[in-house]
Amino acid sequence: MHTQWIEQLRALKLTGMAAALSLQWEQPTTYADLSFEERIGMLIERETLERENRRLTRLLQRAKLRVPASIEEIDYRHPRGLERPKMAALASCDWIARHQNLLVTGPTGCGKTWIACALGNQACRRGISVHVSEKQKFRGIEQTRKPTL
Repeated sequence: MHTQWIEQLRALKLTGMAAALSLQWEQPTTYADLSFEERIGMLIERETLERENRRLTRLLQRAKLRVPASIEEIDYRHPRGLERPKMAALASCDWIARHQNLLVTGPTGCGKTWIACALGNQACRRGISVHVSEKQKFRGIEQTRKPTL
């Protein structure tokens, strides 16, 4: 009976739930004191977490970010002129919801790619698909105002 349920869960693409249920059956004493609601809740949480992790992995793979950077690792002490409030606003990804683009400019070696990848990583963690383009594709664009980064 147990094997059949596991196979049915996998057929329904509920692999996280199937793994959690197998674990509950393998370690019955660990879960014996839990109520039905607690156990089913654990199954649902595991499935949800696995789906979120798969989605994040897929988004990060498709984004093809050049460096594994994250917003939390930004060093504001470095003399790049980065301001916490501006970076926090960009990290909120509200500009993406408003269908705006972001053009990161600055001198060579100041961390443009790293910052772009950190913002891309943050967007992926929020479930947003990301596309990063290199400067060469924008050679014809004329800057109309001073960059904010």
